[in-house]
Amino acid sequence: MSVIQDAAQSVMRTAIAYVPDRWVGTAGGDPLRTKHGLLGAPVSRLDGPDKVRGAARFAAEVTLPGMVYAALHYSRIARGRIASIDTAAAEAAPGVTLVMTHLNAPRMNKPPIMMTAPKAAAPSDLPVMQDAEIHWNGQPVALVLADTQEQADHAAALIEVTYEGAPAVTSFEVAKAHAHHPPTILGEPPELKIGDAEAALKGAAVSVDHVYRTPRHNHNAIELHACTVAWDGDALTVHDASQLVNATAWTLAQIFGVDEKQVRVTSPYVGGGFGGKCLWWHQILAAAASRLAGRPVRIVLSREGVFRMIGGRTVTEQRVALGAKADGTLAALIHTGVVAMTTHNNCPEQFTFPARHLYAADAIHLEQEVADMDMLANTFMRAPGEAVGTFALESALDELAEAMQLDPIELRRRIEPAKDPTSGHDFSSRHLLDAYAKGAEKFGWDKRAAQPGARREGEWLIGMGVATATYPYMRFPGCAARIRLGADGQAVVSIATHEMGMGTATVQTQHAAARLGLPLDRVRFDYGDTTLPEGTLAGGSNQTASNAGAIIAAHEALVTELLKLAGNDSPLAGLKVDEVEGFDGGLASIADPTRHESYASILARAQRDEVVVEAEGAMPLEGQKYSMHSTGAQFAEVRVNAVTGEVRVSRFLGSFDCGRILNAKTATSQFRGGIIMGLGLALTEETLFDERSGRIMNPSLAEYHVPVHMDVPEIDVIWTDAPDPHSPLGARGIGEIGITGVAAAVANAIYNATGKRIRDLPITLDKLM
Repeated sequence: MSVIQDAAQSVMRTAIAYVPDRWVGTAGGDPLRTKHGLLGAPVSRLDGPDKVRGAARFAAEVTLPGMVYAALHYSRIARGRIASIDTAAAEAAPGVTLVMTHLNAPRMNKPPIMMTAPKAAAPSDLPVMQDAEIHWNGQPVALVLADTQEQADHAAALIEVTYEGAPAVTSFEVAKAHAHHPPTILGEPPELKIGDAEAALKGAAVSVDHVYRTPRHNHNAIELHACTVAWDGDALTVHDASQLVNATAWTLAQIFGVDEKQVRVTSPYVGGGFGGKCLWWHQILAAAASRLAGRPVRIVLSREGVFRMIGGRTVTEQRVALGAKADGTLAALIHTGVVAMTTHNNCPEQFTFPARHLYAADAIHLEQEVADMDMLANTFMRAPGEAVGTFALESALDELAEAMQLDPIELRRRIEPAKDPTSGHDFSSRHLLDAYAKGAEKFGWDKRAAQPGARREGEWLIGMGVATATYPYMRFPGCAARIRLGADGQAVVSIATHEMGMGTATVQTQHAAARLGLPLDRVRFDYGDTTLPEGTLAGGSNQTASNAGAIIAAHEALVTELLKLAGNDSPLAGLKVDEVEGFDGGLASIADPTRHESYASILARAQRDEVVVEAEGAMPLEGQKYSMHSTGAQFAEVRVNAVTGEVRVSRFLGSFDCGRILNAKTATSQFRGGIIMGLGLALTEETLFDERSGRIMNPSLAEYHVPVHMDVPEIDVIWTDAPDPHSPLGARGIGEIGITGVAAAVANAIYNATGKRIRDLPITLDKLM
């Protein structure tokens, strides 16, 4: 935890202090935590009209004077070195201005790897195009710049490379023989033991003990990875498709040996990002080539290029063993296993994390190992760890319920913990059983046949399944906000945060407008640019809470300044910061709203055109005192063809407890999007890795099947909307929880329909024949 703790200490401040049970800054806690109006309203995404009109400019649509286009040539071996590289034909091709290889690339420092420094943005610390070494099949070995993209692509295909192969570990089975504990699992110990779980398992009245497997998965955002870069002396500008602009700027500065302030990264529009829109080799190589050529460069990876160069979810093998007492409570909970990784990255797919917090058990054993392979570095992908960990854990719980002849929801009710099972902390807010009850009623769970295979319509077997969804609450330190309030009653709120289609900009505009007491159309939210106050990465479902905390701090600073400007002649005279709130275009006493003055009046008296403040959010100390997690219940109905094995998900419902919902429309979209991604995890998605060569064999959307409209059923979404008293606005993140539990719910429904238990994803028809 040292890196995380160091980062926390570096941004310690006192703009707004956290104390148990409330946020200081307004009387009796934050009045917006439960106030309705703009917050919670189903406001359409404010960036929607620009995207529909084509006015939104993405990274690959930025045009700069003198710009050239880049194309890459990829290695064909998993390990070894370049014996020779012939670029003569490429250099002579029409329109080509530069061919860059390890022989002429600028010297660069090693990329700082994620989780090793507070602002490191690189998934891998491998040097790029700095020597002849090959580390994975698909590594870029040459970059071509040309006047058009077509010319660059053609020239890249003309490059001839010969290789000297070296022994490579491309078999997961071989790698597993040398599996080992990583130093940490994202700051947590790789092994956790409470009691003797193996002994408790042996003595249990009923037990299950099985192995579950999940494959590799690739990021397939609709927007291809791209950036447009340009140097001006030692100043670098990067127009990127990014979900961590500040970290990207810092990391590029380290690689090229310039000051962080000399690197500007913009990313106002991102066409999807699930953890993969971070700093990969294409941005680094584009910047290097731009410096070498002295011209702006645009690089857009092809879909195949995304598979070759952008890591995704790694393969896992998980053992889950559960031992129950006669009353249905757990005597033992064991969740162990191994994941594939490289020696150059730090993303061990934390599949044991759900088991740390979900269920009460007398004895617990959780353990993860990593098996080192010569492959593309894996990285975070929507709900890393939790997405695949809940498949194993929640499938095993269904198997235990079957063995005990208990309803699966009843089993979960009996093992619901009063406190966090491993930390012993109180839950900040937990209404999982309420989510189950409401979901079961709306879904019609009482119509589920307890006997597998009991429901049939012609060739189609029908079944229902359920599983728990879970994802931790996160709020990151270091997020700051600026508020610019004009005498005309308009406000601009600025954070270098990210909008990837999830509604961040819309929700924070709603939040700021509600806090300032202004109409929505009088507030603008600026984001996606490192020239703005520093934000956090869009990951870990942290942005809502992190941004909200920063806006709360900036608003407190604004109110402090406005009360000073108001003076003794104001109706607000004598009031303190925590005694007023934004109301009707100005400030008003919380206790007596008739004591009100407009912002225009306050600024006119002070002879000011505007007031500008900036502040950083409080340290996220709430996570040290409470166990903070979003949870939910995922309900699936499936139809399985008894002749062909085809699976169709006919209905799905997600019932969530994620604190307060700040925008009903964008939240519904986020939940549904996660569920759809979970359906792909369950039924169709798999990156096919040829263990003979280490090459990905299905690098296209024609062969890597993400769910499309024909695959997606009616999806219903409900939530508790119970504010968490220990988070800003009472909200917890919702971007990732939707995918968790989905694969298990589908697998459990398939078992209920067919009596066949599938423990190896994806559940393709050949496994059901």
